[in-house]
Amino acid sequence: MRIPARAGVLAAAFSTAVLTAPVAHATPPGDNGTVKIHDASTGEEQRRNEPHVCTFYLDGFGFDAGQQVDWHIEVWAPTAGTKGETVLSDTLTLDASGHGRTEDLSLPDGHYKLFWNFDGEKGSAKHKVFWTDCEETAAPSGSPSAAPSGSPSAAPSGEPEASASPSAASSSAAPAAGSAPQGGSGDLAETGNGAPVGLLAGVAAALVAAGGFLMFRRRRSSGA
Repeated sequence: MRIPARAGVLAAAFSTAVLTAPVAHATPPGDNGTVKIHDASTGEEQRRNEPHVCTFYLDGFGFDAGQQVDWHIEVWAPTAGTKGETVLSDTLTLDASGHGRTEDLSLPDGHYKLFWNFDGEKGSAKHKVFWTDCEETAAPSGSPSAAPSGSPSAAPSGEPEASASPSAASSSAAPAAGSAPQGGSGDLAETGNGAPVGLLAGVAAALVAAGGFLMFRRRRSSGA
């Protein structure tokens, strides 16, 4: 009776060791993390996703310590090009807290999809779709600077030209106005002076002639 009892205890202990040891050894890494698209100016501690970015980085957290990640980004509709074409790819080893981020990345404006593969994933890679749009981000910074520069320069340049115009007109008109009186006064002076001189000369000539005629008459009468 003692032998079967011992055999039963040994059998139970052996079966427990056989069942528990493989389970502990074969436990796969967890699939409990997440990945986000972050603008380059967003801090790593933020856990929100930003689907519209210019320069950006990939931020993974909540994974198992030291997990190895293989990621790639593909062109996605409606962006022109071949759907599924890989445009960026790299690997990343997460830290002891299951966190890791890539360096800052950039792509031409368009629509893309991230695929985040790692050991222990269930079914498929984690993924995110996002847009890059650097032109829209740069537009507001350009338009305010263009508006102020145009308006001040136009106003000052127009005012001096307008103020110069009356002065030019008055300066050009002044000599013309002055020349008319000079010319008129000259003509009037010559006409005024000339008329009395001619008249006096005629009178003088008549008097001389009359005087000569009288002297001639006297001489004849005295001689006779």
